[in-house]
Amino acid sequence: MSTRTIRNTFAPGVALTLLLTAATALAAGKHPQKPTADECLACHSDASLSHDENGKTVSLHVDPGKFKNSIHGSMFTCVDCHTDVTSAAHETTPKKISCATCHADQQAAYDRSFHAKAVQGGNTHAATCVDCHGSPHELLPAGDPNSRVNHLNIPATCGSCHSQKFVMEDGGVSEQMVASYQQSVHGHAVAAGSENAAVCTDCHGTHEILDAKDSKSPIFKFNVPQTCGRCHDGVSRQFVQSIHGQAIAQGNWQAPVCTDCHGIHSIKSHLDPTSPVNAQNLAQATCARCHEGMRLSQEFGVEGRRETTYLASYHGLAAKLGSQVVANCASCHGVHNILPSSDPRSTINPANLARTCGQCHPGVTEKFTAAKVHVDAPLSADVGSQAVRWIRRFYLGMIFAVIGGMLLHNFIIWRAKVAALRKTEHRFVTRMAVRFRWQHATLLTSFFVLVLTGFALKFPYSSFASMLFLGERGRGILHRIAAVVLIGVSLYHLFDSILTRPGRKLLRDMFPTLDDAIGAWQNLSYYLGLTSRKPEFARFNYAEKMEYWALVWGMIVMAVTGIMLWAKVVVGNHLPRWWLDAATAVHFYEAILATLAILVWHFYQVFLDPDVYPMNWAWLDGKMPLHHYHEEHGLDGETIAQASPEAAQDGPEIEEETEVAGVMHGK
Repeated sequence: MSTRTIRNTFAPGVALTLLLTAATALAAGKHPQKPTADECLACHSDASLSHDENGKTVSLHVDPGKFKNSIHGSMFTCVDCHTDVTSAAHETTPKKISCATCHADQQAAYDRSFHAKAVQGGNTHAATCVDCHGSPHELLPAGDPNSRVNHLNIPATCGSCHSQKFVMEDGGVSEQMVASYQQSVHGHAVAAGSENAAVCTDCHGTHEILDAKDSKSPIFKFNVPQTCGRCHDGVSRQFVQSIHGQAIAQGNWQAPVCTDCHGIHSIKSHLDPTSPVNAQNLAQATCARCHEGMRLSQEFGVEGRRETTYLASYHGLAAKLGSQVVANCASCHGVHNILPSSDPRSTINPANLARTCGQCHPGVTEKFTAAKVHVDAPLSADVGSQAVRWIRRFYLGMIFAVIGGMLLHNFIIWRAKVAALRKTEHRFVTRMAVRFRWQHATLLTSFFVLVLTGFALKFPYSSFASMLFLGERGRGILHRIAAVVLIGVSLYHLFDSILTRPGRKLLRDMFPTLDDAIGAWQNLSYYLGLTSRKPEFARFNYAEKMEYWALVWGMIVMAVTGIMLWAKVVVGNHLPRWWLDAATAVHFYEAILATLAILVWHFYQVFLDPDVYPMNWAWLDGKMPLHHYHEEHGLDGETIAQASPEAAQDGPEIEEETEVAGVMHGK
């Protein structure tokens, strides 16, 4: 090829190359090259670098080491995100970056989440990208053990917000869930380093975290079995085929799913005594929530009172005594594979009962399994049930007749012997006049009716309440009638004590004095053997005064709180609601105090004191032997003088209506 030919061939290319080079140079001069990461860090590595943003100082410091080790620093430069930065020495503040530029799918999922909606609603505490992933300059891949979104770090990352009450209260969410999770079987496994244990994102999702009421949420009730099934596949398959799983598949909200039995965040091992699926808790706490009441019976024909009838059986009684091996609900019905007895696969199908019962009772036959397990279940028309019914009727009649006859027999003899013993006494003092004995009898009767009906209303499902043979309405009516009677007799006693001479004398004699405190100390010293001198008391001793004024105080408290609760609508319309709560508490605990005081203090003085055994008869006939009165009330010289032989010329008994001991004192 000739030189001319070569020159003609390459000349146009050379010219084009020179032209492009010149154009590139001109362009470079007009648009300078963007800064490198090192150039940016030359300034931003300064820890003191900051700027003012809406009156708040914001740090612009970037740790060079953490940035270079981050997932962004190892793949990108600063200007890949801060695209509006054209010079290391930029004068304007860069625009706020958006993660959606690279992570559009994740951003779209987040925008549908509960967190995003909270942010849109003005909740400044709701989580954003950096709250979970950390600063973009220090962001680490999920596989890095130091990453905030590493599997083992997820509970701590979520807990940084969800354990803070001031953060969660804006969204109406409890902060207790974090503590509950930490104590759960999942939380303990994660703390031990298990990579397979469920963490928050396994159940709630990652970016598209939805409200539990959202049908798309993995924790929506009907989605829970599938969510748990991601880890517990075998259990999930059993549950789907069970009667509970079938009900859920049909859209039955009342059917239980995993979290209804095991809990939500506080899921614990079935061996943990505090777990709702522990053998000791199944009948009373877990299965009973659905199977004890009548709701399932009314809606679906499922028999109720399963807890009550189980606890009344041998199995239930043994369970209440703490047996760790006795059969519970799951022992017979299964755990996740619970099926109706009509299903051939059911553990309680008649064809399978021998095998089921044989787990605890080897060698059982079909005759053994025919016995009822829930012992109070309605008796059917079979021969065995009819026999049990007639046996029950026979023995109830026998118990009433035999024991009633024994009581009547012993009462006749006891009464005759006591009457004979009373005849050996020759002189009496009238301790309680007739009208005061009627007051005492009315007070006693109404008080015990109030105690019985009141505690039955407080504990309506107790065996004590069932013994009254009254429904809740009947108990309430009887309780209010007794209350009116008690308040009425108390007011009558008040006016009688103010308007009559014996009443005014009663109040004077009942008034506490310093001598009562001295007498109490001397009395205890005497009975402890510290002194040989027995103290003497006037008409009323310190114990009787204490009881009388305790009665007055208790009557005021119970009457006021009782009327408040009776007229709760009126009270609630004029006073803060907590007044009714306080009245309920005072009424209940004052009732306990009063009942125990009567049983422990008053009953001792009337029945158990050896000096008056078998009882102090003053509450019935108003009389007290003179010698006993002299021993107990030796300083009441006026009464003793009136009952002395010199003063009793017409008969052995002195009955002064003015000598009234009071409503509560038979001694």
